Amino acid sequence: MIAAGFVLILLVFMATASASPAGSSTNPLISMSYLSGSYSSALQTEIRDTLGGAADRAIGRLNEIYGDNIGYDFAPRFTSVALMAGDTVSLTTGSSFTLLSGSASISVSRGTVINITTGSEVASDSQLALYQRYFCAEETSALVTVGSASTGLLDGYYLLEGSGFAAPQLPFTDVPVGAWFFPAIDFVFKNQLFAGTTSTTFSPGTAMSRGMFVTVLHRLDGRPEAGPGGVFLDVADPSIYYFDAVTWANANGIVRGYEDGSFQPARPVTRQEMAAIMHRYATFKDRNTSTTSTVFDSFPDRGQVSEFAVGAMRWATSMEIIRGSSDGRLLPLNTATRAEVAQIILNYCEKVGR
Repeated sequence: MIAAGFVLILLVFMATASASPAGSSTNPLISMSYLSGSYSSALQTEIRDTLGGAADRAIGRLNEIYGDNIGYDFAPRFTSVALMAGDTVSLTTGSSFTLLSGSASISVSRGTVINITTGSEVASDSQLALYQRYFCAEETSALVTVGSASTGLLDGYYLLEGSGFAAPQLPFTDVPVGAWFFPAIDFVFKNQLFAGTTSTTFSPGTAMSRGMFVTVLHRLDGRPEAGPGGVFLDVADPSIYYFDAVTWANANGIVRGYEDGSFQPARPVTRQEMAAIMHRYATFKDRNTSTTSTVFDSFPDRGQVSEFAVGAMRWATSMEIIRGSSDGRLLPLNTATRAEVAQIILNYCEKVGR
């Protein structure tokens, strides 16, 4: 029964993680309110109707074992944590930990820990790699030990011990902790990839411009030297915030301009342009650019993807960097909000690496 409970919980999480909201125009990628509400509720009702009271009894038993008896907490979705050197995080079956900054190691007392990002089994006493997700398989117990001040993401059952634990706080009043975009914005802000639109706002629903998007990738690469500028007619002023980023990206084949010699940095970036630019960035960084057509071919509007972006969209969808809308469409010509781009950047770092 306990094993069945784990399977049910994982099925619910996997389904909700890959779904997206019905009828949402502002969040075409995902809406946590939808997942937590109608979609999750309907799925759980269907499971319970099929299995009778078995699901409730199994879930109740899990909560009793891990919550009441052992004292474990439960994170139903990615929860941000900040840890100090010497702190520990106990993990069990179905739990996962992603290290976003700092250093930590993992010891496995029983069972198997899998690095989902690389698809490999993790040896006990291994050092954790940044931006890679470590998942506890069936009948597994593991302990993460923090070596230096760190931040990370938790989900599933966990137990934190140490004096340094604190839930990271963002300065933005428009990024509530429970919002679907909180983990992604927490990641991009704390890794200095995005700044706020003011000291207290992030503006998650604002469209992302081409200049902003390339600036994020430039920061992701560590702000390398830009080299000589003057390539694009409308990117000629070195004092503009995106000048170095666009110049660097053009010099390394990451971005291209228009036939009239412009870059149009203020124009909102489209989903297919994001895919193309990120694919070129991954190629520049010698990352995994292998593709399969299975996911891409499932989108009914794949024919709307411009020729220049078809290969990049195949890659981005097969790597789960860009996902479909609530009605199963790819929407290649649609633009994306700052929150959605933050999620795409987090997806890229988790699936491909920095």
